[in-house]
Amino acid sequence: MKHTYLQVTYRNGRPLAAYYYLPRRDGEKVARTSREEEGLLVDYTADGKAMGIEITSPASIDLAELNRLLVRLGCQPATPEDLAPLHVA
Repeated sequence: MKHTYLQVTYRNGRPLAAYYYLPRRDGEKVARTSREEEGLLVDYTADGKAMGIEITSPASIDLAELNRLLVRLGCQPATPEDLAPLHVA
């Protein structure tokens, strides 16, 4: 996968959980997960590359907060359009 994308799980029309997929090579697997900030868990490969971010409180995610984490991980910041699926329900 070469691009980022957001996957959202809904319950009763409200976002229950979300996962922000980061670019990765085919076959890469999660080796460990780390709580980086409140409500944000980052999955890493065995060599320490961030693979994705689990958003445990998607209704309260702040774009600036997510972008601070993405920049710290060496990734491109997200846009408001990237998080739009959280606000459509």
